Amino acid sequence: MKVLIVGASGATGRLLVQELLKSEQEVTIIVRHTDFLNDETKNHEKLTIIKKSISELSSEDILSYVDSFDAIASCLGHTMDLKGIYGHPRKLVTNATIKLCKAVESLAVNRKVKFILMNTTGNSNKNENEQISFAQKCVMSLIRLLLPPHVDNEKAAEFLSVNIGKNNEYLEWVAVRPDTLIDEQEVGLYNTFASPTRSAIFDAGKSSRINVAHFMSELIVNDELWTKWKGKMPVIYNQE
Repeated sequence: MKVLIVGASGATGRLLVQELLKSEQEVTIIVRHTDFLNDETKNHEKLTIIKKSISELSSEDILSYVDSFDAIASCLGHTMDLKGIYGHPRKLVTNATIKLCKAVESLAVNRKVKFILMNTTGNSNKNENEQISFAQKCVMSLIRLLLPPHVDNEKAAEFLSVNIGKNNEYLEWVAVRPDTLIDEQEVGLYNTFASPTRSAIFDAGKSSRINVAHFMSELIVNDELWTKWKGKMPVIYNQE
């Protein structure tokens, strides 16, 4: 399977690259630099590196990159410093999602391409009518006002849900929602749910980045798992 990854230089994205290479997938990454890659990964025979910034690529550029892929995964996120939170591009995740999906639709390939978006439990799935407390609604309203990256995550998932939908001729999608991200060395036990089972604000769970990468990788290579979650926004928690 041929997989394109954007956001591969991030803490979760680089783990997704490793998981897919382990399972002998052909992986292409679009990154500005390769400092985050060890020599073994950088020189892997199944890894192709495109040294570009996804936010600076035109729609025409994107078209030339997505032609042959069976799956596209986005682990894009904003750097958690002042420039990353309040600087530009403020719609990094949303714009990349739109560009990539529209490119696939424009190519009109004779297969359905999988699109996997790394999202957040702070984003409610409106299709599931997820209910949150009044207190959490107040906090989320404040977060939307003060933290542009959260709005970016919401809009990216909304584009998939509303604009791509569940019956698109060329694309199928899953938005993976981890809770509080932590670092672990090995893949551990984890659970996935259709909706959050705890409050993302007042009772947050934990999701190790390596477990998130493993789940995203399995979605790509395991057709049965993909069928279960396509068109949905699964939540992933480490098993306690």
